Amino acid sequence: MSGTPALPGAGPDADLPPDADLELTVALTHAPGGPEHVFVLVSRSGELVESTLPDPAAAIAAVGRFGERIFFPEPGPPRLCTQQYGGPQVAVVTGTFNGRTVNSRFSMTDGCEIARWRALSPLLGGVAGSTGAI
Repeated sequence: MSGTPALPGAGPDADLPPDADLELTVALTHAPGGPEHVFVLVSRSGELVESTLPDPAAAIAAVGRFGERIFFPEPGPPRLCTQQYGGPQVAVVTGTFNGRTVNSRFSMTDGCEIARWRALSPLLGGVAGSTGAI
């Protein structure tokens, strides 16, 4: 058991629709007060238009698989999260996902947050298969 919960609804059939539009900006800091790194991902009708990410194809795939549930979580009972600390990194994702406004904060402060970070690590400046360590 890795200590990080699986994301609900993250099965292989939860891919980005072929006509999806993304316009996302990621502001990443490695530590409080540290320099901010900014990444951009723009996709129209499922086709990459612009990106400053190391692996834009992996970022589009990660957003397609996990974005809807992570950016727009449905209300539910409180989550039980392991108490573990993954580091001081913080990423703020803003923009639009299929016309819906995105404003999500990611950190590595507990097991649930680490799972969210790992699910979208290619969008947060990592590469496919990364563990969230930037």
